[in-house]
Order: sequence, then structure tokens, then C-alpha cells
Amino acid sequence: MEDQTQRELASPAVQKRVKDSFDRQGLMAHLGARLAHIGPGRVRIVLPARPEVTQQHGYVHAGATSAIADSAGGYATLTLFDEDCEVLTVEYKINLLAPAAGDYLEAIGTVLKPGRTLTVCQLEVYGVREGGERKLVANGQQTLIRVNRPAR
Repeated sequence: MEDQTQRELASPAVQKRVKDSFDRQGLMAHLGARLAHIGPGRVRIVLPARPEVTQQHGYVHAGATSAIADSAGGYATLTLFDEDCEVLTVEYKINLLAPAAGDYLEAIGTVLKPGRTLTVCQLEVYGVREGGERKLVANGQQTLIRVNRPAR
């Protein structure tokens, strides 16, 4: 049975705020990552597998895998906060469970426990093949802190 949170969308205003923030991230653009889903407390980021993001054995590099996981959790958290707030990662732990292989990676950040100051997220990264075969290649946990949006 499909989890309802996989289909539920954040409000248009929240989606725009997340997309605008994501578009300002130089690293995500450099990696070629894109947002695939923005829901309340849940965000998916997709990273196509290509030579520029691989390590010496041809798998997607752990740094790229970790970066999309970190961003997915951060944006999942941002979906639950007011527009005058931002989030920063305090810490995250990621376990690399299998070589990151597939046509693309899909990182899923899911808020486990939102808080006034600290929020905890679950991080999952799957290697996905064109036929739809999915394999969990990394999972982890992340703590984020809510901060006031800096004046521009």
C-alpha cells in the first residue's frame, strides 16, 4: 500500500519557497540534482547518474549521495516552517549500505519529529533503474535547527 505522504503536496506558496531556495544552491545545480516532490514534511530529490558524479569504480560518489540526502531532509523540514524561518543542518549520520548504482539516485527526506528549535529527519537514498527497480543504497538521520531568515 502506498504511503499517503508520498502523494500529498505542500501548498503552492511552500512549493515556491522550496523551489526558489533549491535554485539558489550552487551545489545542487553543479551536481545536476532536481526536486521531484515537495510534500508537507517530505521531499524527494533526484540525481541522474552521470560520469561527473561518480567515483573511481563508476558508482555515484558518497559525497554526492550524502549531499542530496542532506538537502532532502533540509527541505522536508523547511516545508513545515513559516516563511520567516530557514533551516541549517546541525548534524547528520549516513550509512552507505550498497554501491550507489542505477540510472539515478532518489533521496527522500522525511521529518520524524518537528520542533520549535530542533527537528529530526529520516534520510533515505535509493538507486533506481529505468525499469523501476529500487535499491536502498544509503540511510541516515539528521538534526536541523530553525533560524530566522536573514535580512536581505
